[in-house]
Parts: sequence; C-alpha cells; structure tokens
Amino acid sequence: MKEDNLDTIFDSLKGNFDTEEPNNGHQQRFIEKLQASSNVVTVHKKKNAWIKPWSIAASVAMLCALAFTFFNNQKSIDEKVAEISPEVSKTEFYFANLIEEQVKELQSESTPETKKIIDDTMVQLKKLEDNYKTLEQDLITGGNSKIILSAMITNFQTRINLLQDVLEQITTIKELKNNTEVQATL
Repeated sequence: MKEDNLDTIFDSLKGNFDTEEPNNGHQQRFIEKLQASSNVVTVHKKKNAWIKPWSIAASVAMLCALAFTFFNNQKSIDEKVAEISPEVSKTEFYFANLIEEQVKELQSESTPETKKIIDDTMVQLKKLEDNYKTLEQDLITGGNSKIILSAMITNFQTRINLLQDVLEQITTIKELKNNTEVQATL
C-alpha cells in the first residue's frame, strides 16, 4: 500500500478507535472464562532464579575491576623519586646490583665459623635499607633534596663498604683456619 492509501484509511477510521480503559479485573475475568471454556492450562513464565545472583556478582566484579584500576594507577615510591631526580634511579639501579652481587658472594661464603658475622651483616644491611626507604620518603615529601640525595648515596656506599669489610674478614678467617690446620698436620 502506498502512504497516501494509509492516510486515507486512517482518516476514514477517525473517531472509531476504542480508546477506553477496560474495567478493573478485566484480565483476570478473561483468564477465568478462558479456563472454564476449555481445558487450557495456563503457563506462567518461570523467572530464571539465577539471573539476579549472577547480575549482582557481575556488578561486584565490575566494581572490583574499577577499584583495582584506580588504585593500581598510584605511582610507586621509586617512580616518584625518579620524577624528582632521574639520576637517583640510575644510581640506585647500579648500587643495588652491586650490593646484590656482594650479598650473594657473602652468602656463598657461609660456614659454621662465618655464620655469625654473616647474620650480623644481614641485620645491618636491613637497617641501612630501611634507612634508605625513609630517605626516599623524605625526598618525596619535599625535604632538602641536595642533602637527602647525598645521604642516599652515602647509604649505598656504607652498605658496599660494610659488605667489602665483611668479605675481607671472612677471607682472614679462612686463612687463619687454613694456617691452623697446616700447623696441626705438622
């Protein structure tokens, strides 16, 4: 049908449309009459009981993902320090690798005779590392950056010197032990 034909049909039906609301209970009466007239079984849509819990779980998962994304975007202390002084992050990387190598060497030298000195050294290194983290925090909060940066470098140097001294002491202990064993065999 063309659009003009539709317009003429609706124009001719104007005023003949039923726009009145049905009386209260009309639907219920209609269903009762329908059931009485035939053996029709009414089928009620069974709502899926699992939809609501799954939708709640999906909402919670979405909120958790958003919260994780928000909190994960917070910059770490190392990133903040690198923003303040890019040279510090390069220096820290260099010193940290050097210290890590010396710690591995120190731990490889562990014997019953050197265990106590190695354990004490590890405790001192932990204290120095905690001190370094405090210095990093001070740098971020806006302390005097030149003094703090100098203290951070001194901290690294102190750790390296401590490790070198302990490694020298371990060497001395080994030499003394070897000398004593040689004299005992003579």
